[in-house]
Amino acid sequence: MRTWDDYKTHVKGIDEKSKKEMEEIEELASIVCAIIDKRNEMGLSQRDLAELCGIPQSSVARIETFKTTPNVDTLIKIMQPLGLKLTVSVA
Repeated sequence: MRTWDDYKTHVKGIDEKSKKEMEEIEELASIVCAIIDKRNEMGLSQRDLAELCGIPQSSVARIETFKTTPNVDTLIKIMQPLGLKLTVSVA
């Protein structure tokens, strides 16, 4: 395997459980990357964002480094001050 995409394809081909787990990781990564990109675009530090959201800066850091998976209400608290919306669509 030479690239991350090669690895993801390999893992998804192992079995259904591995495929599902990799797809969940990809979905969470896209949400977190959108948050980080927008925060940086707005010139906000993690501390600034945390103050706007009313959550600890350490929580923002843990989410951004994938050390924790946020629940939906926390995601919404973080996304609102950034002007982002969480939407659900049928796959």
